[in-house]
Amino acid sequence: LMRYIIITFTLIAALGRIGVQTTSVIAILGAAGMAIGLALQGSLSNFAAGVLLVTLRPLKTGEYVDLGSVAGTVLNIHIFYTTLRTLDGKIVVVPNNKIISGNIINYSREPARRNEFIISVSYNADIDLVIKVLRTVIENEDRVIKDRDIIIGLSELAPSSLNFIVRCWSNNNDLNIVYWDLMAKFKKALDKNNIDIPYPQIDVHLYKKK
Repeated sequence: LMRYIIITFTLIAALGRIGVQTTSVIAILGAAGMAIGLALQGSLSNFAAGVLLVTLRPLKTGEYVDLGSVAGTVLNIHIFYTTLRTLDGKIVVVPNNKIISGNIINYSREPARRNEFIISVSYNADIDLVIKVLRTVIENEDRVIKDRDIIIGLSELAPSSLNFIVRCWSNNNDLNIVYWDLMAKFKKALDKNNIDIPYPQIDVHLYKKK
């Protein structure tokens, strides 16, 4: 592109030196450039966005990202578009200008991520016992990173249950497996200690009309 721009300006300068009026030539080139720019507006926007993606690298090949309208693993970053593969095996082609103009959530960049659980128990459960049982399960799980914050506490007095929040960290690659395994272990540990997990309840009062 720079080569042809230099050649064009050199020819115009040469024509001017030999006495040719170049005003009309410049006007024609300007109009042609404007027409081409308008016709390629979307492509040029994608091109500029592709340059920014390659330069700033907010996402890389192999990372799992959420672009707002679509989420998946990055397969290729081209100069005009980026290709993703979703969890169910679909291939999605996203124009680069849509990526740059929106939020990019990168799930793969950090080596560790935090899981969060909401555990509901009945109102007649012992709060201290519940916290002890949940903490024991966390401490016995080898894939939980012990030197990161482990938070267990009563977060809500819900209409039908006491809701406890549990937060712990694990390696990014183990995040989902750890979540599923811990949920099963929480249930078994609560059952073993006779701590009920309640169903939603509604008290209905009947009044006899006098």
